[in-house]
Amino acid sequence: MTAPQNKSFPVSWDQFHRDSRALAWRLMNEEPFDAIVCITRGGLVPAAIIARELGIRVIESVSVKSYDYKDQGELEVVKPICQEIVDLDKNGRVLIIDDLVDTGKTGRAVQAMLPNAHFSTVYAKPLARDLVNSFVTEVSQDTWIYFPWDMDVSYAPPIRDGVGD
Repeated sequence: MTAPQNKSFPVSWDQFHRDSRALAWRLMNEEPFDAIVCITRGGLVPAAIIARELGIRVIESVSVKSYDYKDQGELEVVKPICQEIVDLDKNGRVLIIDDLVDTGKTGRAVQAMLPNAHFSTVYAKPLARDLVNSFVTEVSQDTWIYFPWDMDVSYAPPIRDGVGD
């Protein structure tokens, strides 16, 4: 018997837009928010959709690098959050948005910067699901999500062809 295969979950632009709007619907019960902080790069698209749906005009970004498409690495804050938003977190309602929470390494780092913020992701994996306040879809830890900006149109072999011998 072979070990379980890693799964892939390709997400189209249409699906990602629908899922981001579904997150906005969930956030309606939590608002009003004074600002959004999106974790770049993955949080840029859902933040734009959610900002539109909830009427939020102040959008900030934080750039944290922790892995590439294959490997988890050291956490590096490439672009910090501006002081105005950090100050707003003390008295206002700040919303953190990302595409995915996986191991929670990035999310924990951003939450440390904004300890009072509401943290939302479109997708969540079990290892860090409890880290976020709201999300839309849970996927298994061994699933790699291919976001629309990561993909190109190409042939995909049938699932059975990729299953063990």
